[in-house]
Amino acid sequence: MMSNHISHTRTSRAIDDFKQALSDSLYYAQGSATASASLYDAYMALAYTVRDFLIENWHRTTEAHYAANPKFVYYLSAEYLLGQQLTQNLLYTDTLDLAREAFAEFDVKLDDLIALDKEPGLGNGGLGRLAACFLDSLATLDIPAVGYGIRYEYGIFNQSFRDGWQIESPDDWLFLGNPWEFSKPDDMVAVHFGGRTEQYLDDNGQYRIRWIPGDTILGEPYHMLSPGYGTRHVNLIRLWRARATKEFDFQLFDFGDYTRAVEQKVDSETITKVLYPNDNAPQGRELRLKQQYFFVACSLRDIIRRFHIRNHDWEQFPNKVAIQLNDTHPVVGIPELMRLLLDEYKLDWDRAWDITRRTFAYTCHTLMPEALERWPVSLFENLLPRHLEIIYEINHRFLQLVRERYPGDEERVIRMSIIEEGGERMVRMAHLAAIGSFSINGVAALQSRLLAERTLADFADLWPEKFNNKTNGVTPRRFVRLANPRLSELITETIGDGWLRDLERLRELEPYAGDPHFRQRWRAIKQANKADLAAIIRERTGVDVDLNSQFDVMVKRLHEYKRQLLKALHIITLYNRIKADPTRQIAPRTFIFGAKAAPGYYMAKLIIKLINSIAEVVNHDPDVRERLKVVFLPNFNVSLAEQIYPAADLSEQISMAGKEASGTGNMKFALNGAITLGTLDGANIEIRDLVGAENFFLFGLTADEVFAAKQAGYAPRRYVEENAELAAAIDRIASGFFSHGDTEIFLPIVDSLLNHDEFMLLADYAAYVETAEHAAAAYEDSEAWTHMSILNCARCGHFSSDRTMRQYCTEIWGVRPVAVE
Repeated sequence: MMSNHISHTRTSRAIDDFKQALSDSLYYAQGSATASASLYDAYMALAYTVRDFLIENWHRTTEAHYAANPKFVYYLSAEYLLGQQLTQNLLYTDTLDLAREAFAEFDVKLDDLIALDKEPGLGNGGLGRLAACFLDSLATLDIPAVGYGIRYEYGIFNQSFRDGWQIESPDDWLFLGNPWEFSKPDDMVAVHFGGRTEQYLDDNGQYRIRWIPGDTILGEPYHMLSPGYGTRHVNLIRLWRARATKEFDFQLFDFGDYTRAVEQKVDSETITKVLYPNDNAPQGRELRLKQQYFFVACSLRDIIRRFHIRNHDWEQFPNKVAIQLNDTHPVVGIPELMRLLLDEYKLDWDRAWDITRRTFAYTCHTLMPEALERWPVSLFENLLPRHLEIIYEINHRFLQLVRERYPGDEERVIRMSIIEEGGERMVRMAHLAAIGSFSINGVAALQSRLLAERTLADFADLWPEKFNNKTNGVTPRRFVRLANPRLSELITETIGDGWLRDLERLRELEPYAGDPHFRQRWRAIKQANKADLAAIIRERTGVDVDLNSQFDVMVKRLHEYKRQLLKALHIITLYNRIKADPTRQIAPRTFIFGAKAAPGYYMAKLIIKLINSIAEVVNHDPDVRERLKVVFLPNFNVSLAEQIYPAADLSEQISMAGKEASGTGNMKFALNGAITLGTLDGANIEIRDLVGAENFFLFGLTADEVFAAKQAGYAPRRYVEENAELAAAIDRIASGFFSHGDTEIFLPIVDSLLNHDEFMLLADYAAYVETAEHAAAAYEDSEAWTHMSILNCARCGHFSSDRTMRQYCTEIWGVRPVAVE
């Protein structure tokens, strides 16, 4: 019988064995000889060699899981922003030094190989990166888990700028192959769409419904391995690719109809072609719902298959399976599980519903009503007719409960219904999630409170026990150890390396904040990181920046509520002050932006254009005399973020209070020693509570003050009339000063600010400018600033995704670790 394990020499940490493994991978896996190998061949050989270490541990993990038959966590997410895999896997397999030594013999720099590692851009922003952090922590904590998602052929677009405008180009991340994945075509799953339903009596005379679909496609799974740090535990990420049931119609081809001969293949595989199609058009909405159902249907089939490996009693399903819905995208999984239990496994309604409600848990990542997905009933009728019937029945039974609990309150019934009436009838996915899940959690204390008090208030009133908070966290392995090796070495030298698995140990750094020598070393590391980022800025934008200036950084997805435009108004104000008096003392600053705007989000793209136009003027005006620089780094992604966080002095977290669910960039900045300038929004509140008010630059209205101002009738023009500097900043935009005299181009921004200002930039402007200037002045005292920087890092150990996952495991899922020997 063949051994389950690889030859030990393939995974030996002896340098000669590692070199031999590299040579074997180059020759047998990559098909290249040493003499003729390219740099890319060397990268692939290294990736395959490191992957062998992961495979060995994965097989051991699989054996341990089979023996223990534990409860699994199944994490359903439409997004994963995993970052580069090579650096992480070198660290987690403890082969980093081996690889460096092995390639030094051939005069190959490991960093050159790492640069070839493609980042899978399978997400849009924080949601996808959070999912990746969670999977990292689950493996590190030895929790049996599988992450399910979509293997988008083209991930989030590559961003460049042309004349200041965002230009999108395809992210062809699979063009040269992906050494970190395994195709599993033998686990293919059939997924159906359209068609009709019909009633029938089964063999026992029971009334049943069957779905007769109109279309069928196949879901092909691809595995990626998700290792833990400091453990042999390796979990799976299973990503689904759409395949046609009929790749090629030979008869049509034979008749010369070449296009129609491959039509089904093209149509089917479009489902996983691109991340988040623009849903401004009906075709885009249909494709997006197809994507969501496709990956959920594939995943549930796979979950049930895995359950049946060791279990057969459906009553045990919720005791062996916890399915976490990462926002509303996978919520269609609730009616899909019901369909499977009712129609395919022939359970009765009450039993199926009991199992379903004890299986799903729902994380809500937003407070914005427009971000809580709603689908037209007509779209469901066309694509998922059986699921709509099930949703109607869930809703009917639920509204009976509401009427019993709140007799005579038909307004509440209308508000809580899954189906939104009036105008186009819509399916409210957040309502379906709230009804079909046993747990509903927010992702920061404020957001969780507002979720229960406002966004889903009726459901919290009905089921208060379902609602809970699980403040987000980030993995310190990627965002400190890998992103900031200099700082990591200093921390480990000072307190040992246990902090990488117990981030609260960073508290042990606190006494060193008072040590002048330690502060000097901390400062030197920050300066070296700033020099690295300055080189990237010069290479990608052509702008030279002053390393002694304050690096004032705002990198995140471009959305109006995040208020990059408020930062732009501040920069214009500083510029106006210099133009009014060129001799005025202005603290030197480098303003660094990074953000992608959704391709269909015109206002966000216009804000990018404005910031780039401001940069063009400010960076070339001799009156500024290098005191201010504005930089917009293109194509912000995980890899670039890892270069930016360690170099930041000031972290801009300035969303309107009550809009940001949590934020995780704020945590990454703080753990790398940046000081936060922010509002009382999302996790900013918890960061400020932990680091101390004196180590945080606070400004702006609170969430309650925002709600009160809106109810009282917010009038943005009043703030312009009362503040000359604000009026002057807006006039600069309106006059065409930043657009070569074109007064039309930025008119939508000016109109939005003066007549709407939905996110209350003008109300917070004066406080923001004052606080930002206070932060700039504080930076001039390098000793005091470094003291604050150290304390920000030392007191933010709470924001480890390990802590977050422990809370999910004990308070929501009820899962236990499984040790891998």
